[in-house]
Amino acid sequence: MSCVHYRFQSRLTYDSLQFEGLNISAGELKRQIMRSKRLKFCQLKISNAQTDEEYTDDALIPRNTSVIIRRIPAAGLKSSNRRFVGHQAGRWREPSPRADPSLLSLEQLLKTENLAEAKASEEDKLKAVMYQSSLCYYSSRAAAPRRTSASGRAQGFPAASCWRWTTQTERES
Repeated sequence: MSCVHYRFQSRLTYDSLQFEGLNISAGELKRQIMRSKRLKFCQLKISNAQTDEEYTDDALIPRNTSVIIRRIPAAGLKSSNRRFVGHQAGRWREPSPRADPSLLSLEQLLKTENLAEAKASEEDKLKAVMYQSSLCYYSSRAAAPRRTSASGRAQGFPAASCWRWTTQTERES
């Protein structure tokens, strides 16, 4: 029995696929991997792990070869990976100038209560959410009343035992 060692690009460990013969076609390898991993609605790109040579469907892959599998969306389907929207060639895109003057500015968004229905760019909405959430956090921390003891000192967590919690003068009164 011959085998091909494969791993998905996002994985660290290799899996093996056994087959008969000296080599297997890349198309057949794709079908068997999709069947064993129960993949649907995607296409696979296969490349050699050592040389980064990309195999076409009719290319023959010799036995005992290590390959890397990359999943790509099937033709006609949109990618569900939203992390890299706006990411191009390793550099982040600069924010584009406002094309629509009817969009709210960032200053107006900071005062808006319902950001989900506000007419603004997603980037500005995210900035407003981050600002508003930190504003609520810091304002609630500043307005929180401090617990104080009868002597007027701020209470803290008792270090060793409860009898040390109060001072001698508080115990006598």
